[in-house]
Amino acid sequence: MSEPPIIVVRGLVKMFEEGKIKALDGVDLTVQTGEFIAIVGPSGCGKSTLLHLIAALDRPTAGAIEVNGHDLGAAHDLNHYRARDVGIVFQLDNLIPTLSSSENVQVPMFEAGYSARERTQRADRLLEQVSLTGKGRSRPSELSGGERQRVAIARALANDPPIVLADEPTGRLDSKSGERILDLLAELRASRNLTVVMVTHETHVAERADRIVRILDGRVEATNVTEASPAA
Repeated sequence: MSEPPIIVVRGLVKMFEEGKIKALDGVDLTVQTGEFIAIVGPSGCGKSTLLHLIAALDRPTAGAIEVNGHDLGAAHDLNHYRARDVGIVFQLDNLIPTLSSSENVQVPMFEAGYSARERTQRADRLLEQVSLTGKGRSRPSELSGGERQRVAIARALANDPPIVLADEPTGRLDSKSGERILDLLAELRASRNLTVVMVTHETHVAERADRIVRILDGRVEATNVTEASPAA
């Protein structure tokens, strides 16, 4: 018997400006555990809006989102969901400039109730995993763009979430740094059986995923398996 999907989106609608703008218009999407999908489409098509709704950073106007069988619309504690069930990587790394790399990675851990010692140890291990050993005390201003994005990925993994949501994670990086971030996401996905949902406007980035979902005018226009997808 096949495992149920980890993310199910049904009839998702999102309106802005008091109903004048329809960002999403009945989106249906299913994501399997351990899958790496890329959501693509022109600027303003609704791809980032979809990601933000799955992240519970906003609520849909209509429709439903289920993660691990739980309806987000019925959830009473979305802070717990955002802290434990999903890790989010933004195009702008969103690091707190006054905190060190280690302290930035530790921010989500406060919601999980780890002790100070546990937070420090976990942050050190995560920074090591993203090849930033020795950078724990560095502030964002002392790091390159690629290094800051790796800190952001470590932060996204702080509480061992099963899902990572990445919004244009390579969008502000040079090609070499961007490839390193994609390699890192692929490595972490394989070692942790992560489910990765990534928004991108770059074709070569999308082709690193198992499946590409194309959105146009707030609707899923097409979905196709890429050559990067593992053999069945």
